Amino acid sequence: MIVELVSTGTELLLGQIINTNAPFLAARLNELGFSVLYQTTVGDNRARMKNVLQTALERADIVITSGGLGPTQGDITKEVTADVLHKSMYFHEESAERIRRYFAERRICMSDNNLRQAMMPDGAKIVENTCGTAPGVIVEDQTTGKIIINLPGPPHELSAMFNTSVVPYLKEHYGIQGAIMSRVLRTYGLGESALEEKIQKFILSQSNPTLALLVRNGEINVRITASAVSETAALQLITDLEGQIRPLISEYIFGIDDETMENSVGSLLLAKDLTIALAESCTGGLVTSRITDVPGSSRYLTGTVVCYSNEIKVAQVGVPEHILAAEGAVSQKTAESMARGIKERYLSDIGIGITGIAGPGGATADKPVGLVYIAIDGPAGIVGYQHYFNGNRTDVKHRTALAALNHLRQYLLII
Repeated sequence: MIVELVSTGTELLLGQIINTNAPFLAARLNELGFSVLYQTTVGDNRARMKNVLQTALERADIVITSGGLGPTQGDITKEVTADVLHKSMYFHEESAERIRRYFAERRICMSDNNLRQAMMPDGAKIVENTCGTAPGVIVEDQTTGKIIINLPGPPHELSAMFNTSVVPYLKEHYGIQGAIMSRVLRTYGLGESALEEKIQKFILSQSNPTLALLVRNGEINVRITASAVSETAALQLITDLEGQIRPLISEYIFGIDDETMENSVGSLLLAKDLTIALAESCTGGLVTSRITDVPGSSRYLTGTVVCYSNEIKVAQVGVPEHILAAEGAVSQKTAESMARGIKERYLSDIGIGITGIAGPGGATADKPVGLVYIAIDGPAGIVGYQHYFNGNRTDVKHRTALAALNHLRQYLLII
């Protein structure tokens, strides 16, 4: 069955809030085997909303809206739904009583406009809201067999109503739809076009499963999606295709699905029983912050020095003054000295040194903004890397942190 998600609210179009309802609904519907092929966002305008719903009904079997069920004059989703399906509106006394009770139990004075939420399209199935005041509705078009489901905008209300009421309704109404499953191979170190070339044969011949490349904050994700009669069957299709793709790009894969680079690094450090310490300059502790995002990172992280000034590089990390004088703070030798010094002073197995120019100032003719040096000192000796990252200050810091973690991952794989 084809589903279209319609998110309502001018605030979404203005970028004032982030729409988290559509991703939630899409993920849950795909798990249930429904095909979410369209997503639309429309403001609180009757004519435009009516046009959007009419278009959605032409190309989808089920239309699920979010937002516009509240007490104000701008909350018009149910009214427009009724108009599109040629239904009249009526006052649902049971919903009104729930709304009154909601306010009374919280000792809040209820304004009369809250009872607008009890107005329902004729013949609609009422979806009770256990987390708020606005009920949802399921409206069936007896002529076409198509359905519009109106859910409220607040995410905690929508998710509860969908899971407790809409899912059982969909299962009863449509039966078993099979399963649509996805697996994401997270890669780093190869550009999108180069990665595509390596697996182009599978992209061109795809049917089920399908393949897609997604660029995400410096990573390239390879998403494999399969549909089948059951989750087990879908996962087997995914596993079979992954087995053909992985040998071609294995050196760039650092994780699957939600596994981050710092998760991968942490697992390797634990497996090899190694500790690390970091001396960070241009990243300002960002790499350490990402490492400590992983629970249990205290088992392998001994400490960090944010050595922004040359004085701290000398006094706290042990970088020789003559290296700073001869090479400058942003140099390969300085990064190596930082890695060696922090390793020795913090008695760790591995030391990491990071220095660079994040911008927008501080650059010279031979040392531009985005120039970064990363060094790692450990059981396999000392290694250094030079990078030129583009973007603004935040971009350079983020890309440097990701690169440093990936270099550490690769270092750990060879020891």
